[in-house]
Amino acid sequence: MQAAIDFGLTNIDVVIATHPFDGQIERSALAPSRRRVDEAQLRRALDALSSTPRDFDRICVTGGQHRRLPDEIDGVPIVKVGEIDAIGRGGVALAGAQEALVVSAGSGTAMIAARQSGCHHVTGSAVGGGTLLGLCRLLIGTSDPQAINDFALRGDSNKVDLTLMEATGGAIGRLPKDANAVNFGRIASLDEDAMRLLSQEDRAAGVAVLVGQVIAVIAINAAKAEGLDKIVVVGHLVDLLCMRRVLNTVAGYYGADISVPAMPGFATALGALLA
Repeated sequence: MQAAIDFGLTNIDVVIATHPFDGQIERSALAPSRRRVDEAQLRRALDALSSTPRDFDRICVTGGQHRRLPDEIDGVPIVKVGEIDAIGRGGVALAGAQEALVVSAGSGTAMIAARQSGCHHVTGSAVGGGTLLGLCRLLIGTSDPQAINDFALRGDSNKVDLTLMEATGGAIGRLPKDANAVNFGRIASLDEDAMRLLSQEDRAAGVAVLVGQVIAVIAINAAKAEGLDKIVVVGHLVDLLCMRRVLNTVAGYYGADISVPAMPGFATALGALLA
């Protein structure tokens, strides 16, 4: 058996599979990150699956400061895999694609052109899951992902955004008149009474739209620049339905092929096995 661990800023993802890999993940687990990558952190990650290093033929690691780890622990080889390759290979494998722009939507966002000839970093954004959690803590008092998702699904982002109808008087190109023109643009002109009436749901929806739109629009332009037709979004941010809905909406506006595979949060760990 072999294990793979992706050390993220927010989460640590662990997968266990056969060695050699037969295409199936046997078990997986998600653990909170302590950001420092060391042997103790690796052992805690494996403990999430009631395992120790000695249970495996090898352990593949990626993400964060994984290169600080020793080359072996308890006599078990530690195979260090570059995050770019891990993201790209894991994304296309989960999507069943030959090539794609793989968007890793974690704490921040990285965009990788993944082809059979190799993977390379195209662009990215500091806007990602960390942005969603941080802004929601400021605006609605929670950074719990599921609570944010529940609020955002019940909210109306146009209660905080300005629409194209308000900004320009109608639709522009493929964008309908009720699409937003300015994220949180409505807030600047609200008086204190109106501000107090803004619900947690509408604030959360506004943040979700802001984060999702930034990621989707950059991805669409990056894919065009790379000549790639397919965009695959992975990472735990897209575990949230509110984010998948925003991505689907933007994809519909521009006629883009944006998909989220099953188990998107474990793509990079899977890619470490494949790489």
